Amino acid sequence: MVETEIKGVFLFRLQKNEDDRGWLSELYRRDELDEEIMPVMSYLSVTRPGITRGPHEHKHQTDLFAFPGISSFKITLWDNRVDSPSYKCKIELESRETSPLCIVIPPGVVHAYTNIGSTDGITVNSPNRLYKGEGKKEPVDEIRYEDTPDNPFQL
Repeated sequence: MVETEIKGVFLFRLQKNEDDRGWLSELYRRDELDEEIMPVMSYLSVTRPGITRGPHEHKHQTDLFAFPGISSFKITLWDNRVDSPSYKCKIELESRETSPLCIVIPPGVVHAYTNIGSTDGITVNSPNRLYKGEGKKEPVDEIRYEDTPDNPFQL
């Protein structure tokens, strides 16, 4: 894993192990992640070409996003943590079909991604918190900005 310009945001390239059947790639391993960011659930989503998801952030949740190389994505991150040495830093990353990646996004880092490919794209998120908490009985840990036109997190 390599830390980016935003403190606490790490990325790593997914290694495709290919043979004549297709390919396989590990998304995370317990022996490679700190316990406090270890995933407790996973979900898969499909994003159509030209569509953006986000920007949004979490107060408590760390996301582990995998962009497995089914289409290409532009990922934009903003550090919104006032006490962070990289506060207000914005970075853009690309995950391509030929060079897929995973990104660890800590709480307080606003994130959005856009499918810049020509086909539906798949993402997998393995966060360290349960969606809506145990039994789906808690408020969603999410601050959404995409419906606020004057938000500071513009693509």
